[in-house]
Amino acid sequence: MQIETRLTLKPGKDRPIRQRHHWIFSGAIESLPIYEEGAAADVYSHGGEKLGVALLNKGGSIIGQMIAFGSESLEEAFASRIRESIVLRKRLFDPAITNAFRLINTEGDGLPGLIVDMYNGVLVLQISTPGMEQRKELIISHLIHECQPKAIFEKSTSSLRRREGLSEQKQHLYGEVNPQVEVLENGLAFSVHVLEGQKTGLFLDQRDMRAQIRELSLGKKVLNCFSYTGGFSIAALAGGASFVDSIDISAKCGPAIERNLELNLFSSEKHRFIAGDVIDFVIEQPLNYDLVILDPPAFAKKRQDLPKASHAYRKLNRKVLEKLPSGSLLLTCSCSSQIDDKLFQTILFKASLETGRPVRILGRHRQAADHPISIYHPESMYLKSLLLEVL
Repeated sequence: MQIETRLTLKPGKDRPIRQRHHWIFSGAIESLPIYEEGAAADVYSHGGEKLGVALLNKGGSIIGQMIAFGSESLEEAFASRIRESIVLRKRLFDPAITNAFRLINTEGDGLPGLIVDMYNGVLVLQISTPGMEQRKELIISHLIHECQPKAIFEKSTSSLRRREGLSEQKQHLYGEVNPQVEVLENGLAFSVHVLEGQKTGLFLDQRDMRAQIRELSLGKKVLNCFSYTGGFSIAALAGGASFVDSIDISAKCGPAIERNLELNLFSSEKHRFIAGDVIDFVIEQPLNYDLVILDPPAFAKKRQDLPKASHAYRKLNRKVLEKLPSGSLLLTCSCSSQIDDKLFQTILFKASLETGRPVRILGRHRQAADHPISIYHPESMYLKSLLLEVL
């Protein structure tokens, strides 16, 4: 694989790369010849030591993402990272119980700009950087060799991709993809629309919390806000919930939840879907529930969104806390990477004070194990949840 150019860092700016951080910021660069978008560059310290290989992009503060470190070649890095990612997932999951999981998780698996999710033998690929875009055929060949998938579908539609000036891509890359794929998660069945669903089709990062909701739901009346296709709702019913309300702004989620109820042989008499705005619902309704799940979309996608997003999270949680009965449980989540654990807990602290409703933390959660976080790249940690008891 040809290396197109050479990037040299300023004095003292090599430390993050030596510590295996993936990002190279524009302010750290001493010299870099004119280069093509997505080009590979050998990265050198100011003193002339080769530190590895990066893939380059233009127009942002992050000029490059390290793929290979030290003397490792780009070819070796792609082959080993993909292979190691697949080996980990084989250790984590019994396909007879769970066959839907993240196969490659960007920096967490050493491949910035690449996400690959597995849905019962069908791979859904997301690319968000020019460097990965140019090496798509290489990635596909490794995936076919290591996984022998039924099919590969590309669903590159993220805001990160648009920020890099890349057009959206939805296309078949290998084999034939059935739009509706039936999968298993902890023994429960779900129908996933890999072509049109949100993200790659299922919010795989909440698998562990769905399992906990299943454990907590016996005999409880449950409200699942921002329900999407009902992952938490199905888990609650599997755990013996007496009744579940699912609410989502999209009316399309109703039939999808009905399908998942049918797959698991659950009676629709114990479930109600409400198409509507969650904020309006929690303001207008009495909220006589034993367990409420708040898993909203990301309110903060960039740092400039933080003040507005913090207010939105506080308002949502405040409105729920005002009305929940004493002794009820609230699972509240944020998938905004800009909001860290400390800030999220502070938001909940303020909501509790403002309502005069004391709460105590029963548990915490981060993204599931198939969404690993590199110890060298903590920025890839985005999901956090608090399980609260309302007193």
